[in-house]
Amino acid sequence: MIIELHLLQSFPVSNLNRDDIGQPKTATFGGVTRGRISSQSLKRAARQLFNQYGLSTDETGVRTKRLLDNAARLLVDQRGRDAEHSQVVVGAGLEALGFGVDAGTRLTQYLLFVGPKASELLADFCDRQWDRLEKAAAAKAAEAKKAAAKKKTGDSDEPESAAKSKKIKPDKETLAEAQRILDAQKVADIALFGRMIADNKDFNVEAASQVAHALSTHAVVNEFDYYTAVDDLKPQDESGADMIGTVDFNSACYYRYANLDLHQLTKNLDRDVDLTMRTARAWLYALIHAVPTGKQNSMAARTMPDTLIGVSRETGAWNLANAFLRPVTGSDLMDLSTQRLIEHLGQLRSFYGGKDMSVTAASVTGTLPGIDEAERAATLEEFGSRVLASIEA
Repeated sequence: MIIELHLLQSFPVSNLNRDDIGQPKTATFGGVTRGRISSQSLKRAARQLFNQYGLSTDETGVRTKRLLDNAARLLVDQRGRDAEHSQVVVGAGLEALGFGVDAGTRLTQYLLFVGPKASELLADFCDRQWDRLEKAAAAKAAEAKKAAAKKKTGDSDEPESAAKSKKIKPDKETLAEAQRILDAQKVADIALFGRMIADNKDFNVEAASQVAHALSTHAVVNEFDYYTAVDDLKPQDESGADMIGTVDFNSACYYRYANLDLHQLTKNLDRDVDLTMRTARAWLYALIHAVPTGKQNSMAARTMPDTLIGVSRETGAWNLANAFLRPVTGSDLMDLSTQRLIEHLGQLRSFYGGKDMSVTAASVTGTLPGIDEAERAATLEEFGSRVLASIEA
C-alpha cells in the first residue's frame, strides 16, 4: 500500500531554505525560474515534529558526528572512567567498529543516522572492551610517533595520506557489535527516510518514504531587503545608520509531494504493526505541518497548506508537478494552482486508470473544483483520519 500526500502552500516574504550565497533556493522548471525548498530541509522539519504526533523519543533517531564525545561522557558520568582515557578508548572503539574518526575534531567521518541509544551502546561496548581498545590506541599512537620520526628524517616512503586512509575491517564478532549499536529496526525516522553508509552497506536502510523538492507553481524572482540599524546608545546629535545590509527573499505558492510505502515501512520496523501505523500517522501530520526554520525570526513565514490531497493505492505513485509545467499566472495563485492540480490528477486517472485509488481532498477555503463530494474532507482531522483509515483497512 502506498500513501501519497499532495500539498499547496503559499509563503509570503521568506527565505526558508538558503543556497551557498544566502539566497532562497531556486530551480528551472518549465523554462522559468521557480522557488524551491529542498527535500532534505522538509524532511528535517518533519522529523522535529514526530514526537508531537504520537512517537516517543525512544522511537526516533539522532543524526550526529559526535558519538565519540557523547559515549566518552557517559563512560565518565556512569562508569567512573577517566575523561582523557575515555576519549582515546571510544575513538579506538569507533575505529574497531569500522568508522573513521578525525583526531583533531573527534568527529566521525560521516554524519551518522543512529537510534537514540547508540551512544549508550557504544559506551557499553567500550567499557567491556576497555583493555583491548586501550592497547590498540597505544599501539596506534606509537606507530604514528614512529612514522612522524621517519618523516622528519626523510626515511619514510609512505605517502602522507596513507595512514589516514587505512581502515580496520571489523571481525565477525565486532561487526555484530556494530550492528547492535547501529540497529534501527525500531527507529521510526530511519525507517522512513533511510540510511546510507558508503563504506559498509550492511548498515544501510532502504527509505520507505520519498519526499520531493517543493517547487513554486509559478515563476519567481528573488528579491532583497535593504536594511539599516541604529545603535540605541548613540548620542542624539549624531545621525546615520550603524549597520547596513541586505537579506534575500521571495514569495511563492509551492507544490509539495511525498509518498510512503507501507510494505517497506513495515519491513524496516521489524513487522511491528502498531509502530508502523503510529509512524504512518506521525509522517502524515508532521509533513503537513513541516515548515523549515530559515530566517523565521526576521520573516515569520508561518503559514499552513491551503489545499491537501491524500491518495492511497496498491501500487505506483504520481508526482503531480507537471500540472505546473506551464507556470500559473493570475492574481489568485492558490485558487488557480488548486484547479490545475485537481485537473491534472483527473487526467491521469482517466488515462492510466485509477480504480484502485482512494482519494481524499481538503481545502481551507473549501474550493475543490472537480472533486466529488464523497472524496471531500471538511477538516484536517477528517482528512487525516480518512487517509489513514484506507490503510488500516
